[in-house]
Amino acid sequence: MAGPKPTSSSSSTTTTILLSIPFLIVALLLTRAPTFTMTSVAPTKAWADQPIKLITTPQYATKKTDIFTSGATHMALLHNSIFRGYNSIYQQAAHVADQDKADFVGYCLTWYRFVKSHHDDEEQSLFPKIEDLLQDKTVFEETHKEHEAFLPGLAEFEKYLGGLKSPNDFSGDELLRIMGTFQDSFSDHFHSEISTISKLSEHANAPKEGTPEHTAAVTTFKTWGKATVTKAGVTDCVPFFLLNLDRTVEDGMWANWPPMPAPIKWGLVNIAGALHSGWWKFSSCDAAGRPKELWALRNVEKL
Repeated sequence: MAGPKPTSSSSSTTTTILLSIPFLIVALLLTRAPTFTMTSVAPTKAWADQPIKLITTPQYATKKTDIFTSGATHMALLHNSIFRGYNSIYQQAAHVADQDKADFVGYCLTWYRFVKSHHDDEEQSLFPKIEDLLQDKTVFEETHKEHEAFLPGLAEFEKYLGGLKSPNDFSGDELLRIMGTFQDSFSDHFHSEISTISKLSEHANAPKEGTPEHTAAVTTFKTWGKATVTKAGVTDCVPFFLLNLDRTVEDGMWANWPPMPAPIKWGLVNIAGALHSGWWKFSSCDAAGRPKELWALRNVEKL
């Protein structure tokens, strides 16, 4: 015998519940969103501009706007976010409270994934396309060598953090020791890569403005730039990138970089970022892109 048919009232209730679920999920995420959970106090102590020196963008320094100067500039902005990530880890490693160690390890491993993905994407995608464009396989010879110099230390960084039996086993001193093994080669490479790319405007085969080759070059940089960070990870590396992106630098010239609709940028910081909200207290900037006091240094009297 067939059971009683659901009434229109019960069906309506079920529909209401199902339709409410996405809104409840969003509401839950918003309670963890960086905009609402992250306090913003201007730095009064050591900050994420050291020990690795940040890069002055070629476009700000030279006022040139050719494709290679622009491409190098956008790469510099990305590199500076990575540098602030490195520096924020370096500055805080020795001062992380026991209850924050799990979040700090997550933050550090996100930095590793960001750097590793960025490196791999350059080698596999961007550099070959530029070499083909210039019909010159030698332009990145030194860059390839520089990559090899810091990769072993980077791998040790990940092996140590990923191999911890418990976050409580984390040692700031040990992490700083490992970082010291590749800091110079890592810094040198990320700086020199910007010079290498910006100088390509002087290459004999650099495309002239208005030519199909020039259009192709512009497309190459734009397409790669849009994809490289999201490829690294939308819920971890993208928030990491945006929360270490200082929008106040160089007279506010990059306040609206990277170019994207404001609601999308907000969502990437606050919806995607909410999934690992505890990690972002260690970032160098707040949700609005302003430098903030480093979390683990708040109660440190002397540095």
